[in-house]
Amino acid sequence: MISIFDYIQKYPRRAKQLLGISYDQFTDLVNYAKNSHEEEQLKLEQKKVRIHRRGGGRKELLSIPEQVCLCLFYLRQIPTFEVLGIMFGISKTLSNDTFHYWRKILRKILPSSLIEQVENKEGDLLIIQEILTNFKLLVDSVEQPIDRPSDNEEQKKFFSGKKKQHTIKNQIVSLPEGKDIIDVTVGSPGPTADIKLFREQQTKFDEKQEFTGDKAYQGGNNITTPHKKKRKQQLNEQQKEENKALSSKRIFVEHLIRIVKIFQVASQRFRLNADVYNEIVLLVCGLVRLRIGTFVLPNSAIN
Repeated sequence: MISIFDYIQKYPRRAKQLLGISYDQFTDLVNYAKNSHEEEQLKLEQKKVRIHRRGGGRKELLSIPEQVCLCLFYLRQIPTFEVLGIMFGISKTLSNDTFHYWRKILRKILPSSLIEQVENKEGDLLIIQEILTNFKLLVDSVEQPIDRPSDNEEQKKFFSGKKKQHTIKNQIVSLPEGKDIIDVTVGSPGPTADIKLFREQQTKFDEKQEFTGDKAYQGGNNITTPHKKKRKQQLNEQQKEENKALSSKRIFVEHLIRIVKIFQVASQRFRLNADVYNEIVLLVCGLVRLRIGTFVLPNSAIN
């Protein structure tokens, strides 16, 4: 059976369907990730109490490109680790270890949003916040199903009456036309009100920043929402037209969420340990930014 890595080498145009990013983006990501991998290995080497000479021990069964391919394939398709191991010719345990090793490295090098990309550079962050006031940012939320928590009080916190299941809610703020992910909030209990999440997220922006959202954000400051039909009343034609115009602008953040959900790990019932949920979804957002071309890997790190 041909492996997934060999398949995309033979048919590079299929990489986007299998891994979520194009073949060129995949090769650039591998070259960039190698640097972080070598740094991690150097740290481990310094901590070792060496008994055997350097270069001894069991050889890696998968090359670095194959390991990164395995990680991306899981995020995109979420097979079981046993099936994943079969597809890459390794054991279930090794496929699990390989995925978790590389998802940590990829998370470090792929910022999930523009705010995260510049947040450690105070001067850049202030400039970005000021520039963003020239745009009306789009905001929307999405719920993802999770396993029912075993603790009774905990499960009540995550039960979503809207979805009739236990969920986690994430919220995305994007540029107009969905051109980039500006900020993302992840890991809130499903029943949390959208407007509550928005008010917390709003503190990351300039006080003059304006937003556009759906009816769930009515009552928020500096946010435009559709007209809501009052009880026993109908919207007039002007209100209907304004709602239609607003919807045509807001639809782009929903398109962006659709791209996030292309990675099945951020769409289907979350099967991994709950402790890694936030990190996984933020990694997916970073991959989406790479996919749509708003985050470009530094040339200096690409061989």
